[in-house]
Amino acid sequence: MLFLFSCKKSETSTIPIKDSTVIILPPVTVNFLTPAYDPSALDTTKLFTPVPVTNNLFRKDLLEISGVAASKINPGILYIHNDSGNPNQVYLTDGSGADKGTLTLTPVGNRDWEDIAVGPGPDAGKSYVYVGDIGDNDSKYSTVFVYRFPEPDLIGKILPFISSVTAVDQIQLKYPDGPRNAETLMVDPLTKDIYIVSKESNQAKIYVARYPQSTTAVTALTPVVQLYFNKATGGDISPDGTEILLRSNELIWYWKLAANASISAGLITKPQHAPYINNEPQGEGICFAVDNAGYYTNTEVRGYTGKLATISYYKRK
Repeated sequence: MLFLFSCKKSETSTIPIKDSTVIILPPVTVNFLTPAYDPSALDTTKLFTPVPVTNNLFRKDLLEISGVAASKINPGILYIHNDSGNPNQVYLTDGSGADKGTLTLTPVGNRDWEDIAVGPGPDAGKSYVYVGDIGDNDSKYSTVFVYRFPEPDLIGKILPFISSVTAVDQIQLKYPDGPRNAETLMVDPLTKDIYIVSKESNQAKIYVARYPQSTTAVTALTPVVQLYFNKATGGDISPDGTEILLRSNELIWYWKLAANASISAGLITKPQHAPYINNEPQGEGICFAVDNAGYYTNTEVRGYTGKLATISYYKRK
């Protein structure tokens, strides 16, 4: 027989709440290689002219340019784009700043496009454009995206070339040590590996997504190198895979890799400064010319009254 008892002071019974246990997980340990050189004691490479050729962009509506990449199949063509709050479009220009066209990536949006690259991809007979939707100023996104699509062939096309790109690979990536802001995307032309460099005060964490990258599942990025570099805004790997550029708003670092060295191995070696005359109000993008005869830089100008968006070219001597 079951008997129920209750206190007369209350008409309802309460169920005591069990003490809860808060489990605090230990911080994730992520190991980066760190270089041994003194970053304040770098010399300057003599390979490039110290003063660039600079031209204004013809289009005056492109105020938040954030990346630049040289076409592999359309000589002289450069791909550029705006960052967050702007259309999901890649713009075509050249060293003179001319308007060469607009590509709209219809399947995806522009959460915060921060860099762009050109390199090989899944089809050996094609060259691909990679767009890095990797900006995260508040470090709040659990994953970031890289969008990949074949370069358009402009032979015989009327310029400016206007087109919608409907076939876009979406590569979703996750950092092993939590969300972070990044503005640098690089593609290894020899291995098809994707590199992302974080934008942080006095450090640049470099991660890699090895090829082949999934387009159906989240790919975990692998930590590579941590540099003492302040707020990286762009970078590129040369078309032959033997040189690297990494920039901020203030300076550019340049690496010449040893024979047969991987990108990861090269990044741990001592770089040199590359010429930069600080002619950009908010320097963002950088890329090697497709013929490796120099490198281009560009800038954001929103908020800088009287400043115009420009393309600067530092020629190899």
